Amino acid sequence: MAREGHGKITAETEQDREERIINEIVVDAYDETERAMSWFAYLEDTLNFPFKAKCLREMAESPLRKHETLMVRGMADSERCYGDMLVLVEWRNRSFGVPLEQLLPVEEEGATARAVKDWHYWKARGYTF
Repeated sequence: MAREGHGKITAETEQDREERIINEIVVDAYDETERAMSWFAYLEDTLNFPFKAKCLREMAESPLRKHETLMVRGMADSERCYGDMLVLVEWRNRSFGVPLEQLLPVEEEGATARAVKDWHYWKARGYTF
């Protein structure tokens, strides 16, 4: 797994999540492209679309505002997910892609919530493709 910087994994690391990411999600991914596609496949297979989500924070690349609720309809095309995992949302009678890290499923349990939290963890730890 690539990581920005050279920091150690600290006590804040969620060991079970870390092991799942290493042993299940990016296990056979040896370069940036393979890691991106491993994440894409994991999310596409695990997220139960459609699902309701709320916006965690505002981001320059998205019109969503913090605390707004919207429907997530699917993954963006794999070609658009080499730099970040993007999902297709329906919001104010429009459909477009936004970074998955901006969203949190309203339903807090289940495979969808766990997969989104896995992605949030990856991003928060500073890992990159």
